[in-house]
Amino acid sequence: MAYHQILLCIAILASSVLLPTNAAVAADSPTAAPVDVESILVKGSQYGTFIKLLKTTQVMTQLSSQLKNTYDGITVLAPSDNAFNNLKAGTLNGLTTQQQSELILYHILPRYYSFSTFETTSNPVRTQASGNEGVYTVNVTSTSNQVNVSTGVNNVPVSTALYSDFPLAVYSLDKVLLPNELFGVKPSAPAPAPALAPSGAEPKTKGKKTPTTAASVPASSETADGTASDAGFRRNVEWGFALGSTLVGFLSLF
Repeated sequence: MAYHQILLCIAILASSVLLPTNAAVAADSPTAAPVDVESILVKGSQYGTFIKLLKTTQVMTQLSSQLKNTYDGITVLAPSDNAFNNLKAGTLNGLTTQQQSELILYHILPRYYSFSTFETTSNPVRTQASGNEGVYTVNVTSTSNQVNVSTGVNNVPVSTALYSDFPLAVYSLDKVLLPNELFGVKPSAPAPAPALAPSGAEPKTKGKKTPTTAASVPASSETADGTASDAGFRRNVEWGFALGSTLVGFLSLF
């Protein structure tokens, strides 16, 4: 065998050993499994109410779609079953379907937040909830050991990370976040202005009667006890005196 043929055989043998085939590369490469929010919550074993609300409001489907196309990631703040049980009776049932959706979206931040990212974030922090007053927000305060989320109605510590790997972070909450837009104190309506009296009407004096003068009583009227009024009595006396004088003068002619 010629020398150059020997070298060619050695080169072919080396390439087959050092360079794996495309099929081998594909088989050895790890395939990233899709992130499943429900599986993470089910594994946590105490988020049944939150899972149910995520499904009934269609937010779970929305999350799955967003996680496939997000560049910023998503953070889910998941209240435990005890958190929902500690709500005032009738709180959830008192919300409309739209308001329940807003409440659940309020627990989702449209960005991936690790504990260290929380320390450098600027307030207010946007959530995925919105309503007539615009996008609902929260305020976050953070130290090296504790993260707190404030809604304007309550303050909730963020303690345990159920999952934290971009593009998704899921944290456990011991309280339900109550957005001010849904649970804040509403300003009371101003009292209506008093109605104005019609033009020319005399004011009424409460508890007092306007005294009646003699001039305002008709001459022929009588008082409540049936006697003639003073003005009518004087006129009757004067009329009788004049009639008497006339009669006396008439009789003097005879």
